[in-house]
Amino acid sequence: MGGVTSLADLPIRDDLRGQSPYGAPQKPVRIALNVNENTHPVPDEVIAHVTSAVQRELRTINRYPDREFTLLREHLAAYLGAGVAPDQIWAANGSNEVIQHILQAFGGPGRSVLGFPPTYSMHAIIASGTATRWVTGARDDDFGLSPASAVAAVERLDPDLVFLCAPNNPTGTPLGLDTIAAVYEASRGIVMVDEAYAEFMPEGEPSALSLLAGRPRLVVSRTMSKAFAFAGGRLGYLAADPAVIDALRLVRLPYHLSAITQAAAVAALEHAPTMLATVGAIREQRDRLLVELGRLGYAPHDSWANFVLFGGVDDPRATFEHLLENDILIRDLGIPHHLRVTAGTPAETTEFLQVLGRMSR
Repeated sequence: MGGVTSLADLPIRDDLRGQSPYGAPQKPVRIALNVNENTHPVPDEVIAHVTSAVQRELRTINRYPDREFTLLREHLAAYLGAGVAPDQIWAANGSNEVIQHILQAFGGPGRSVLGFPPTYSMHAIIASGTATRWVTGARDDDFGLSPASAVAAVERLDPDLVFLCAPNNPTGTPLGLDTIAAVYEASRGIVMVDEAYAEFMPEGEPSALSLLAGRPRLVVSRTMSKAFAFAGGRLGYLAADPAVIDALRLVRLPYHLSAITQAAAVAALEHAPTMLATVGAIREQRDRLLVELGRLGYAPHDSWANFVLFGGVDDPRATFEHLLENDILIRDLGIPHHLRVTAGTPAETTEFLQVLGRMSR
């Protein structure tokens, strides 16, 4: 009997044939500015506290973890504030798993989810994995999204779910609360606002969390990967009506959050001010990129996130490769004449700008 020689030989689902997995490059480079990580190291005092918490948890690692991650939910609710209670919190292994739970519970075969590309690529990939049809609406000029444009797409496509990004990834574009509220009123299903980069918004700007009261179909997703410098910890979460949380319990795997993950996340949250101390510095480097990229002749788009998308790149692939040859990794997203760079440390940002400045556009 012959062996399987390729993926095409397997009885894979028809709707998955020909698709590619999420493909952010993973290359060993000195300066990695491609996946919007917080490039600042975690402070030693936080490492010590997390290590101690994990060590304590290991004493009972022979037992299953708290299925309801009670202590973690209490800490996440306290961190968010905005009147959010622990029974409004859900968490999982990164916000991608949170989004998967949403689609498992409210999407699936025969249902559709509306997004507005260019947007977070995993939204469409997770939709595909849950057999939810991905439908798209158009953005306005400069990648914005107005109430009128968003509502027009909702009315035209009548989706079962709507996914919004605030600020948007990969463009960094702000999203007004007026657009979110208008989409909610126009839609009949779940409206999910992905706020992965919310901590990097300008000081005092309101979050979609302020819209939760009286909107039981609204879901606000967050992550500890970015501002918290906790990407390797894999902890994403959301805030929503308690009834939404009940729905997500129906689709989660038993004990989906390990005891180690819960303990590490709680310990990090106990040091929230320290963990978030780099946010201001990252905003400064983001704003510096917006200015300096313009001076180099590129066209950076306004960003409220920890990255900058810039246009005016004559040959994105050649520019990407030139930077890579200099041990700097950024992101080519396939948007014509555009590249995206994460705001790193001052030294990382300086070197990126210097190398970029030495080559022609």
